[in-house]
Amino acid sequence: MDPHDSLGIFAKPDHVRMTYPETQLHHSLPLLLICDNLRDPGNLGTILRSAAGAGCSKVLLTKGCVDAWEPKVLRAGMGAHFQVPIINNLEWETVPNYLPPDTRVYVADNCGLYAQAQMSNKASDQGWVCDRRFLKFHKFEEEEEDCVDIRTGKDWFPELEVQSYDLDWTEAPAAVVIGGETHGVSLESLQLAENTGGKRLLIPVVPGVDSLNSAMAASILLFEGKRQLRVRVEHLSRDRN
Repeated sequence: MDPHDSLGIFAKPDHVRMTYPETQLHHSLPLLLICDNLRDPGNLGTILRSAAGAGCSKVLLTKGCVDAWEPKVLRAGMGAHFQVPIINNLEWETVPNYLPPDTRVYVADNCGLYAQAQMSNKASDQGWVCDRRFLKFHKFEEEEEDCVDIRTGKDWFPELEVQSYDLDWTEAPAAVVIGGETHGVSLESLQLAENTGGKRLLIPVVPGVDSLNSAMAASILLFEGKRQLRVRVEHLSRDRN
């Protein structure tokens, strides 16, 4: 080995033992991020950077995500790992333990046409408009049916109301679920959203354009949540005065 080379071995940081900058703690918001099936290290690093920039109080990564401390994620995160608590490799049944009381879980929508049909109250006419990637829950990856009719799928598929991302959804502590582009979100994330009174958040795109990159969708939703919280504080301050 060249005498000028150096080698260091470090344990992965534990969020419980870490300290974070006072400015970051001061700007922390009742806004969490849950990463679900995010497997691209560049996307995850970019998302962590956005989470730190938006003032997320915590980032939760479920099993199936790329390791947050993998070198490519660290590189893309540009220091975000040391700005916001990151809890890695969680089983879905333990996720509620890391959420503040009364948190509502919202899922970034990836089922475009179906979501738009629901928003226009025409879901009963159009039925289930499938997005194959959205249906690729890890428990149903071997599902041979291309589509599942919503009327016959009620017993296993949570029905979540869809709303536009720019309508108010931060009245209670909010957690946003971002899924990977290949496998989409898991069934467990939809069940958690249903159980907490959450919804699917739709970011509308021009017809014919594919769904947004996961990192872009996460950034849009997190900074929209930040904007809503700022507006709410301004309104409360104005009312007091």
